[in-house]
Amino acid sequence: MSDLMARAEKILPGGVSSPVRAFRGVGGTPVFVRAAQGAYLESEDGRRYVDYIGGYGPHILGHRHPAIVAAIAEALGRGTAFGAPTLPEVEIAETIASALPS
Repeated sequence: MSDLMARAEKILPGGVSSPVRAFRGVGGTPVFVRAAQGAYLESEDGRRYVDYIGGYGPHILGHRHPAIVAAIAEALGRGTAFGAPTLPEVEIAETIASALPS
């Protein structure tokens, strides 16, 4: 794993792209993640970890939850960015607004 960290340090500030920079403060090296499923992360060296960070909150249903993956695939099938208004944009704004007092 130290080889990957050395490689990352050549191209990324501090060798990472997130707050895992704090590992240096305690003399550690961050885990490089290859994949994730549910509540677990798999490192580049094949170890399995419980993900206590959960994408800083958005992965409350876990990584690659089947319903989320299906919804993303369906949305991608319609396109990725339009630069114009869409029905889902209006629907999510209505959902958010209905949850907040005026």
